[in-house]
Amino acid sequence: MKTSLPDYVKQYFWGDDLSQLNWQDHQKYISKVLLEKGSQKAVSWLLKKAGRQKLKKQLSSLKLDQKSENFWKIYL
Repeated sequence: MKTSLPDYVKQYFWGDDLSQLNWQDHQKYISKVLLEKGSQKAVSWLLKKAGRQKLKKQLSSLKLDQKSENFWKIYL
């Protein structure tokens, strides 16, 4: 069973087909969007779901904008 996203996370994916978007298949995309635009609540969900260490390792492959990448390198 594929895990759907909580409602407070779905709002950041208004241009996507939410019936197809799920954590198992789209982890990097979801992480990128939430790290760049997510609220504190959405990012907290992401940190619980993915874990700090995994996100830290993935930062360079997520291709965040420079400002976001710098922030998350320091934060994580």
